[in-house]
Amino acid sequence: MKFLLLLIAAFGLCHGKNLFRGRSEEEAAKYLQNINVELNKQTNLDTEASWAYTSNITDANEKVKNEVSANTAKFKKQIAEDLKEYDWQNFKDPDLKRQFQMLGKLGYAALPEKDYDELLSTLSMMDSNYAKVRVCSYIDRMNCEMQLEPELTEILTTSRDPEELAYYWNMWYDKAGTPTRKSFDRYVELNTKAAKLNNFTSGAELWLAEYEDETMEQQLEDIYSEIRPLYEQIHGYVRWRLRQVYGDKVVSEKGPIPMHLLGNMWAQTWGEIASIVSPFPDKPLIDVTDEMVRQGYDSKKMFELADEFFQSLNLKKLPKAFWEKSIIEKPTDGRDLICHASAWDFFLTDDVRIKQCTRVTQDQLATVHHEQGHIQYYLQYQHLPNVYRTGANPGFHEAVGDVLALSFSTPKHLEKIGLLKDYKNDEEARLNKMFLTALDKIVFLPFAFTMDKYRWALFRGQVKNGNWNCAFWKLREEYSGIEPPIVRTENDFDAPAKYHISADTEYLRYLVSFIIQFQFYKSACIKAGQYDPTNPELPLDNCDFYGSAEAGKAFEAMLSMGASKPWPDAMEAFTGERKMTGKAIADYFEPLRVWLEAENIKNKVHIGWSKSDKCKPY
Repeated sequence: MKFLLLLIAAFGLCHGKNLFRGRSEEEAAKYLQNINVELNKQTNLDTEASWAYTSNITDANEKVKNEVSANTAKFKKQIAEDLKEYDWQNFKDPDLKRQFQMLGKLGYAALPEKDYDELLSTLSMMDSNYAKVRVCSYIDRMNCEMQLEPELTEILTTSRDPEELAYYWNMWYDKAGTPTRKSFDRYVELNTKAAKLNNFTSGAELWLAEYEDETMEQQLEDIYSEIRPLYEQIHGYVRWRLRQVYGDKVVSEKGPIPMHLLGNMWAQTWGEIASIVSPFPDKPLIDVTDEMVRQGYDSKKMFELADEFFQSLNLKKLPKAFWEKSIIEKPTDGRDLICHASAWDFFLTDDVRIKQCTRVTQDQLATVHHEQGHIQYYLQYQHLPNVYRTGANPGFHEAVGDVLALSFSTPKHLEKIGLLKDYKNDEEARLNKMFLTALDKIVFLPFAFTMDKYRWALFRGQVKNGNWNCAFWKLREEYSGIEPPIVRTENDFDAPAKYHISADTEYLRYLVSFIIQFQFYKSACIKAGQYDPTNPELPLDNCDFYGSAEAGKAFEAMLSMGASKPWPDAMEAFTGERKMTGKAIADYFEPLRVWLEAENIKNKVHIGWSKSDKCKPY
């Protein structure tokens, strides 16, 4: 707190005094130059405190994190007051005007001090509850130290016992979601209050404003409507195959799919059950996990491999501080920490880190590439003023690493780096690979949409408080065609059993990223000379742009802009396009769509699903 007061005094922000009362653009530019330096310092303090807490969840670390966050909020409030001394809306310099506009966004910092402190405590409670969940073993009920990572995740991935899967699903949701019900209620109230203090009608509009496009919500509905027919074909085919494994009593012919059978705690991706639902089970699926283990891969080598990919594009290598300060393996000292993979920018030169409890698997290798995409973004825009050190929109940040993962996971690239050998990439193997990608990419789209559609509805007051849980499952059924394995009621509260909802992380970014990453990928492949729609020897689904200086140049042009321009400008710098579109997704999956439609007709597979009866009101 002492540091903050000294800092504010240094800039004449205390007691309403302002050293920059002049309204000239020259004085405004000088003010911005100084305040951006101090913002970087305070943001660094804030990030360090958050890192310490999420890496070691203790009461002491939580106290420090909340104190520093509160100080940061006070500092930003003082800046917002200072901005009123300038007629910045009429500045001629568009960059100066944009910086002032972005500095005026307070978010939660707009709350009165008491409310802000309560919000921090509320979020910490939900965050901490999620991280500390332990469940008892299905086999040995005396063993009650099982965690989401790695135990429950591995069981959801590998077990084919529906009763065991339902048991762990129930235990997780009961402990990760339901205990947060009271806190979540207060969180929604404070979120709404903050939104109104920022001149928005609700938290939904506050979140959507980050995309600088009033039509964003409708655009996404339209794109999802375009993609939904392919999703329904995938859903119908998977349900049909699961019926062959589990029988009619477990999986109905026309109903939603019981989500505990889909290989993921939230049924957000279904790739983990590919071995039992792939179109051509006699064809080997691409899974290089065993080969990674055989070759002695560890977490460090996985991160080095992703780093080398970025370097092959003439992009930035991981700095020394990354290797010294990151947590890339789960600590063995017994501490509680948030294992959910995350990338961090500490707003100093080259101080970037990743926290990930890495396991040696193909899926985790994709996650490593994803997180390093964030790191590359941080490094590319670290020269910009504080307010521009973020993605063109939140979805851009999430898309970058996934574009590399699409290229990395191709048979062409895996063979190149020695993880895939003697692989026969015929048409059946190609459809298997494309189907596996669809189980992750296409299946994720309705899931991602519902995570925020649900919260938007709560923020906007469109759902009565007593119907919050069933409203969540209604959306999951409507968009994804899935349902919980057991009946849920309003005595349960299941949405916060997903980390991002407990942690107050806007999820639209992931939906946007899963759309635009295919636009970026297609563009990078064309620039690298690796995709030609008229040449069957260069299909989009086997494009590897590794080593392409042209693709790297396009990445750098987009990433180095940060948020200094509206996102259509950043997209245009990479792709030449200014709008999000599902066209690249359709191009990528076209062979699979044709095959699925014919196969489902041949097997008389029901497309679509009836309503679920798995959530009951009080």
